[in-house]
Formats: sequence, C-alpha cells, structure tokens
Amino acid sequence: LGLDSRTAFRRAAGELLEQLEEGAGRLVIDLSGTRQVDSAGLGALMLIQRKAAERRLAVCLRGANEELRFLLVLTKLDDLFELESGAA
Repeated sequence: LGLDSRTAFRRAAGELLEQLEEGAGRLVIDLSGTRQVDSAGLGALMLIQRKAAERRLAVCLRGANEELRFLLVLTKLDDLFELESGAA
C-alpha cells in the first residue's frame, strides 16, 4: 500500500464506508496480502479512519504485518485502529 495504490484504495474504502449505516459497526480492511505500507499508504489509512470516525464507525486492520504494527506504534496511531491477526 503506497503511492501507486493509495488513490484506488481510498476510493474503494470510501465507497464501502458509504454503504455502512452510520454507527452500525466497523470497516474491516484485510491487509494480510500487503507486504509494505509507506507514508502514502499510512496517510490513506489515516484518511479512511477519520472518515469512519465521522460516521461513528471503527476501522479494523486485519492481518497487518509486524512492520505495519511497529509503524503504527511508532507514530502513535495504534489506538486509532482495531488490530486483528490473520486473513479473512
């Protein structure tokens, strides 16, 4: 998830958010097939989280690798997301 894929990712996640009823659950993003997340990807995740919060929805990152988990802790963003192990 990075500069080359962030636009498509944000668009797809935004469309999913619009389909979810406000305050009625969470958006689960399966990252089990994602090897690397750069600053652009992290920015896209933060944007999705902010839009979800506006709709009173939680964002769950499923299958995030250790590198992403470390990056979230390092940037103090780990409290913004629910983290789940494994793939969907």
